Amino acid sequence: MTEVDAAGRLRAALDATDSSARVQAAMTAGTHPHPTYVPVLVAQCRFEPEFLVREMLTWALTRHDAEQVTDLLLPELGSRGAQVRSQALHTLSKIGGPRVWAAVTTELLTDPEDQVARVAWRTAVRTAPETAKPELARVLATQLARGERETQRSLSEALAALGEHAERVVARAVAAGGPYVRTHAAVTARLLHDPELTFDEAVAAVEAEAEQR
Repeated sequence: MTEVDAAGRLRAALDATDSSARVQAAMTAGTHPHPTYVPVLVAQCRFEPEFLVREMLTWALTRHDAEQVTDLLLPELGSRGAQVRSQALHTLSKIGGPRVWAAVTTELLTDPEDQVARVAWRTAVRTAPETAKPELARVLATQLARGERETQRSLSEALAALGEHAERVVARAVAAGGPYVRTHAAVTARLLHDPELTFDEAVAAVEAEAEQR
């Protein structure tokens, strides 16, 4: 079988209407990696509707050459499609490295689409060098009180993962932010000071404290 045939067979398998068949196709591509599979897998990530299939596509891509995969995923970060950006970020977060960190721009960290911003926060925290973490914390703090509960959970967990690098900006938000920012920052401060707490527990503690005032 030629390389063109192999890529074509993978493409045809990923066109299956049955999502379990697409999962199997991606699994096979990851189990037996080949350079010609990478463009096919990246293309499928752009529009694949099923979460489990997208997860298997990411796994399959991580089984291929990291440089080749990164080369093809980085341009996806400039796409107009939210799924394209978020899925590319998700896969890049599994690969890591200086090129990935450099690609997580302020524009992505403040992306208007919550799903993209959440993945950008996680990716940035995973890949940022120590010297970049204070500035990353500052940018993330500008997003406090953004979105619904899951988005706020993601941001609090990202800031908490930065540890001491986030303490100053979070404390500043508690002291000087608007009411919604102060509340979210207070929850985040609890996670920073007690890593054993869950987000929901931190929210409950802040709410209980507010009721006692």
